[in-house]
Amino acid sequence: MSVISFLGPKGTFTHEAANMIGDNLIPYCTIPAVLESVVNEESLYGVVPIENSIEGPVGITLDSLAHKFDLKIFDEIIIPINQNLIVNHGTRMEDIEDVYSHSQAIAQCQEFIVKNKIQPHYAVSTANAAKNIIGNKTKAAIGNSKAAELYGLEIIKPNIQDSDNNETRFVVVSKDDHEPTGCDKTSIIFSIYEDKPGGLYNVLGIFQKNDINLTKIESRPSKKGLGKYLFFVDFNGHRNDDIIRNIINEIQEKTYFLKVLGSYPEFR
Repeated sequence: MSVISFLGPKGTFTHEAANMIGDNLIPYCTIPAVLESVVNEESLYGVVPIENSIEGPVGITLDSLAHKFDLKIFDEIIIPINQNLIVNHGTRMEDIEDVYSHSQAIAQCQEFIVKNKIQPHYAVSTANAAKNIIGNKTKAAIGNSKAAELYGLEIIKPNIQDSDNNETRFVVVSKDDHEPTGCDKTSIIFSIYEDKPGGLYNVLGIFQKNDINLTKIESRPSKKGLGKYLFFVDFNGHRNDDIIRNIINEIQEKTYFLKVLGSYPEFR
């Protein structure tokens, strides 16, 4: 049975995502630790968040894949993020003075927190927040149903997030990417030679010329000085497809840095 590492602890949304591909799971405290476990063959796959539809990209995941780890994206998982107000059994809304959760969960539930005049506090994770309120009826946590179940708590208010269109995308990383399925995506990172008019378009125009759809483009500081960026691009197709192989070769000629993060099935 394949070992799967994930960004822990248990009871987080990453735990929920990892559970969708297996149950032989090992939690790690940081995203780099998850990726390192795959490099060291302590696990076959690692599951980490890469972007949220409201809060945007997960910078440490993008930076780690760009600079530190020679790994491939093997698959992707997208799950809706339903945030719940979690309390000890018997707690009433009027009892709650403080609420604890991960900074992103707090940000996603601002309207509820302000409306109910509850004092927010940051925690390392949603699961850690749930664990730390056990036995105190003046404290609540924000998290998923798995966290409530894991720590013997109850959900007093479900779906308290500000937006119903809240989703997080997770990537499954491995030493190899996925074989072609006929419905694939490819992720790459590149940096252009210099910041000048048309520099980025000269690369992105290659996709338009070949009628290949871009599904995402994201910029990140290259850590080589102000104004210098890496561009993360997702697009339809597998890198073993002839047209995609030709596109990657053409991009390589127009950039000084290019890394293929992998090809994998598009999540459906």
